[in-house]
Amino acid sequence: MPGITRRAFAASSVAAATSAFFSPARAQAYPARPVTLIVPWGAGGGTDATARIIATLLQQELGQPFNVVNLTGGSGVIGHAEIVTAPPDGYTIGMITVEIAMLHWQAVTHLTPRNFMPLALMNEDPPGIQVAASSPYKTVKELTEALKLAPPGRFKASGTGQGGIWHLALVGWMQALGLPANQVTWSPSNGAAPAMQDLVAGSIDLTTCSVPEARATIEAGQARSLAIMAHARNPSFPDVPTLKEALGVDYSTSSWRGIAGPKGLPPEIATRLTGALKTVYDSAAFKNFMTGRGFGTVWRDASGFQTFMDEADSQMGQAMKAAGFAKA
Repeated sequence: MPGITRRAFAASSVAAATSAFFSPARAQAYPARPVTLIVPWGAGGGTDATARIIATLLQQELGQPFNVVNLTGGSGVIGHAEIVTAPPDGYTIGMITVEIAMLHWQAVTHLTPRNFMPLALMNEDPPGIQVAASSPYKTVKELTEALKLAPPGRFKASGTGQGGIWHLALVGWMQALGLPANQVTWSPSNGAAPAMQDLVAGSIDLTTCSVPEARATIEAGQARSLAIMAHARNPSFPDVPTLKEALGVDYSTSSWRGIAGPKGLPPEIATRLTGALKTVYDSAAFKNFMTGRGFGTVWRDASGFQTFMDEADSQMGQAMKAAGFAKA
């Protein structure tokens, strides 16, 4: 082999193979086999449903099965941890949720949004402010004035467990109004559905769950939503104003869901996944599925999703500290 030693040839061959692995051509070949999509929450819920429509449409776009695997437990920690520790080859990704910006503040896990490689944010559901149909408060302004005049603890609210996303939404709203974090007493529940039942029964005065979660009760004429804590109205509920529109209070927060992978994912594969997710997001099938269930849609690419999570992490920390839940 003139002009080149066997050792040099071997070294050049390894370099070429390594280059080929991370080349655009290699990324175009991805995925060459089925991909696992981890969901940190149980089957049948909103997160699971959103993940499954995304998985179905990714399979159509990329030509390989995207298999949803529900890994529950530890308030979402187990599934999120599995995404972080997966091999960074693109064959295990997952749906991450707002809880990853919350649990580390409570010292439940060391994981934060910065432990993931974000790919895309695709869903955001802001909390609404619901009252029973029999409530004397017809607008969020009327309710807010009553809250301001009442002694702390006079009003009761619910929507999730103690320290959950909808509880922190209430705390953030109180802070935005200049009121104590405990101005409204939180009555823990096992989710939005039982909280809405308590609202109708008169056990509590308001809920701060998302409007889609309250939809059945609202459509039954047993409750009404007065406002949402968002930058813009939800097209599925166009008559429900934002807090800024109704009160001039520029406060928003949300429960959200996005797709991410482990750190170290090859850039070419990450880019290919983000591109495929954008195609999914823009599709009529995805939009119709989400709109039909009242789920909010929002697009942020990898860098935008990272910025979004950083802001959510800071906001959740502030609310937890105000409520006395922060341990980290």
